[in-house]
Parts: sequence; C-alpha cells; structure tokens
Amino acid sequence: MPELPEVETVRRGLEQKLNNFIIKKVEVCRDSTVAFPSNKEEFIKGLLNSLIYKWDRRGKYLIAQLKEVKNRNAQFSLENSQNNGFLVIHLRMTGYFKFIEKSTHPCKHTRVRFFDKNNNELRYVDVRSFGQMWLIKKDLSLNKIIKGLGSLGPEPFSKDFDANYLKKVISKRTKSIKAILLDQTIVAGIGNIYADESLYSAGIAPFREARTIKKNELIKLKESIVTVLKKSIGSGGTTFSDFRDLEGENGNFGLQTNVYRRTGKECRKCGSLIERQKITGRSTHWCPKCQK
Repeated sequence: MPELPEVETVRRGLEQKLNNFIIKKVEVCRDSTVAFPSNKEEFIKGLLNSLIYKWDRRGKYLIAQLKEVKNRNAQFSLENSQNNGFLVIHLRMTGYFKFIEKSTHPCKHTRVRFFDKNNNELRYVDVRSFGQMWLIKKDLSLNKIIKGLGSLGPEPFSKDFDANYLKKVISKRTKSIKAILLDQTIVAGIGNIYADESLYSAGIAPFREARTIKKNELIKLKESIVTVLKKSIGSGGTTFSDFRDLEGENGNFGLQTNVYRRTGKECRKCGSLIERQKITGRSTHWCPKCQK
C-alpha cells in the first residue's frame, strides 16, 4: 500500500501537472470507487465546472480543494470563484493517477476519468479496486464523513509529533513499537516499509514493548522517522509497492532499503544477516545485532 512518501509524491505531481484544470466531464467506470455521495450522478454533477485549486495530503489521503467557476465562458480568475468543497482520495493498495494529454481509450482497470475542456484527462487506475473517492461539499465536514480521516494522529513532520508526544502515547502500552508505528491514530502515514526502516535507523528492535523504550531512544526514533520519510520523498517513493507516480513510474527508494525485503542478506552496517518475522500480521525485517 502506498505510504506517506508515495502519497506525497503523487500530491506534488498532481499539483505541478494540473495547472488550471477545470473539470468539464466526469466518467465513473466503477461505481464502488465512489464512497460518497452514494449516488454517482450526484458525485459527477458536484464536480462539473470545478477548478482543482490546491492539493493537500493528510496521512495517506489526498485532498483536492475545489473552486467553482461561475462564469464558465470567461477566462478563469480566482476572484470569479468560490469554494466548492473537496475531492478526497485514498489510493489503498494499487490505486494511481495518470495525466493524459488528448485522452485515449482507457485500460480495463480505469475507475474514474476527469476531463478538462481541452480533453486532457486525469485518469484514476486501480487494479484491485480498493481505492475510494469522496466528494465533500463545502457545507459538510470531511472528518465526520470520512471516519479514517478524522481519527488520524499527527503528521510526522508536524510540531505535535515529538519525543514527548511519543512518550505520552506509549507509556503504558504493551504492544510492540512496530505495531504502534503502524497505528494511524498515533502517527499518520507510516506503513510497513518505513516503520521497519525507521526502527533500523534508530537501533530499536521492532518487537520491543512500546512502554520499555526510553526517552533518548524516542528522540532518536522521531528523528529517524523524519529522515527516512524525507529521503524517500526525495526518491519518489519505493519500488516495492504497486505505487506509480503521475508519469507511471515507480519510486527508487526500494533500491536503498537497509532491512525491508532483505531477509538473509548482510546488514549494511555490521554484516549480520537480516531476519524476518510477522508482527501483528505484517512481515517485519530487522538486524538482530544493530537493533536492541
């Protein structure tokens, strides 16, 4: 599943590519992709003549701020527009966007298509069809309608995410620190790959009870999380997921991982063999010597 770096890479690509993209036509190829509103015709109607004004990210959710273009025949200006709600997308396991100039015939995994007046297409493709979209009108609450969005913990790059916060939320927890990092209500956006890599960088064994981790270790863990995520964003995400950016390319962070999917290979630091086991149902990779 795409994690924070992959979703952030997509957000930046969308923001760069969709300059003054005003939605003139919407085609829903798979009804189940539209989570809200329940009527796909209402979804389509609500998006028409909307400018995709700004792209944000919260955890693994993409959030497009929409502006309504009132004078549809005139040159667009921000002064001639008003807020028209939000289009929210969760890519889940295999969802991705493609921007296509002069639209072509869609592949069989195409779920939703957005077109502008020049027939440029923003195409949402999802092989396993777990991804979802929500159109939230301006008078509705994103957090109330999208429960997962409302329950997210702080962003790893925010000032609210620090060692003091971590100490507070894990002080009595007997869960493994790996399970804690995967809990989106504690910290938003971290998944399996970056939890493993961050714990390796911090020198913390993934199966340790969260409450046993000392303050100085939490300081290092927080720093490691931020460093690993920033490095991955700079690399465009990881090759190990089904992620594709707006140009259809994988990221290359997967080529640089220290433990993830390196079972039986030598640790880059000490030469010990990387081990693997399941923690809370997720494959977990670590170095038995470097991580304690």
